[in-house]
This record gives sequence, structure tokens and C-alpha cells, in this order.
Amino acid sequence: MAQIFDRNSNALARMSLVLTGLIVIALGVTLDQLQRSPWVTRQGQRPDQPVPFSHKHHVQGLGLQCQYCHTTVEKSSYAGIPPTRTCMNCHAQIWTNAQLLEPVRQSWYTGESIPWTKVHDLPDFVYFSHEIHVNKGIGCESCHGRVDEMPLMYEQNTLQMEWCLDCHRNPAKNLRPTSQIYNMAWENPSEDNPVWCAASAVHSGTPTAQGVSCTTEDPSENAAARAALIPAALLKPVSTTTGGATALNQYSTAVEFQKFTSQEDLGKFLVVHYNIRTPKDLTSCEVCHR
Repeated sequence: MAQIFDRNSNALARMSLVLTGLIVIALGVTLDQLQRSPWVTRQGQRPDQPVPFSHKHHVQGLGLQCQYCHTTVEKSSYAGIPPTRTCMNCHAQIWTNAQLLEPVRQSWYTGESIPWTKVHDLPDFVYFSHEIHVNKGIGCESCHGRVDEMPLMYEQNTLQMEWCLDCHRNPAKNLRPTSQIYNMAWENPSEDNPVWCAASAVHSGTPTAQGVSCTTEDPSENAAARAALIPAALLKPVSTTTGGATALNQYSTAVEFQKFTSQEDLGKFLVVHYNIRTPKDLTSCEVCHR
């Protein structure tokens, strides 16, 4: 019986298998890179807005605090988009005829909200709470980048799950004193730029972060300034007796400040005193997915 396939068919079959494998690998790598690309994550993209609001002008130029517009950032899962009346607090008096602000004035007259395009938009199945992150020492800049240097707002980071997990596996590298949460120019501790922190137990029901006070000034050089740096949560009342009467109107400042010259050491200190949960404690998917 004549041969149906000649000898070259074996080589062709092998080449087909190899080529199929290479195509599958290339497709996998392409899809992996695609789902991390700005085309999917929108990282670095500046979406069109009804009003080209400049954070750089308002934050760096005018000195507005984040909380002035984002009023619920410390007490809600959402930072909040300011209502039109917040804009009109200033723009009822300045730039009153600017064509640029016509959508703001129109919103004020009609009572309809300005249709802003959300820049940091997580999937609907992801639950993210600004409140817990802000009150546990994560600065605005850590997630949103140098907002004070953005003429037009854009997404600094990917906001993908792997990016979140990278922080949750080692939160110490991103933690800072809560007094520096809104400081966009915050720099990690170093030999030339040390940070001093003191900690004390807090009452039940009180946020653990309130038991920590940090400063970039050496508290040992000025006793009066040192006492001013210590919040009431770290001060202990001292009984004083005058003319047979006992009063509790003085406070002990016997709090030891610890010097930190690296972010790793400061972060580990804050992880303990801010009561940050470890990755092993975050065992429920419901923490982020609801």
C-alpha cells in the first residue's frame, strides 16, 4: 500500500506543535501586558472634564486643604466630590464672568450637579474605604500622586489588585504620621531628615493613631516646644495639692520620643501603634470585595 504521508510530514507536524506553543505563549504574554497597560488601567490619562479644574492652582497656588473640598475623606468610604456651592464660595466674587466657569454658574442657577468624570474609578465589586486608610497613616500622595503638581487630574497608579496587595503585604513602607497625611511633599525619614515619634496607650473606642505624636524637630532641644508637640491623648494628669486642695490641672509630659532615620523603622513602629492588621489577619475576601 502506498504511503499517504511522506517523510517530511513528521517534521511538519513537529514544527506545527512548536509553532502552536509559541503562539499560545505569545498570546498569553500579550494579554498579560495588555491588562496592565494604560489602555486598560487608564493610568496617566487625563479625561475631559466639564471644567478644567486645576489642583495645582488651588492646592499649591492658593493653599486649599484637601478636606475643604473632599469633606468626608476622614469619616466615609468616599472622599466626596464638592457641591457647586463650595466652588461658588469663591467664584461668586472672583472670575464671575469667566467663560471657563460657565458650567459652574449654570449648575448653581439650575441646581443640577456638574457631570464630572471620575478619574479614580474602581470596579463596582471593590470596596475601598478612604476613612480607614487616612486614619491609619496612608497619605493622599501615596495613592493619588503629587496632586498639588497636576494642572489636570490623572491616575498616578494602576489601582489594580496587585498594586493594592503590594502595599498590604508590607504597609510599613507607605505609613506616615497622621499629621502628615495631607502633606504632598512628605519625605521619608533619613539621616539628614530624621523623625521623632512618641506613643502611649489610648482609651477604648479612641482611634489608635491618636496615641502617636511625631515631629521633624528634635524634641529634646526645647522642653516647652516638646510639651506642645504632645497631644492630649499622650498627656497624663498629675495631682497637685495647694492649701490642702487637690487639683488635676497639670499634666505629665514624661513621654519618650524615639528617633527614626529610615522609613522601614518608622513604618514598623507605626504598624504596631496604629494597630495595622497583618496579611495573615486579612483572610476574608469581604474586606475588599462586597
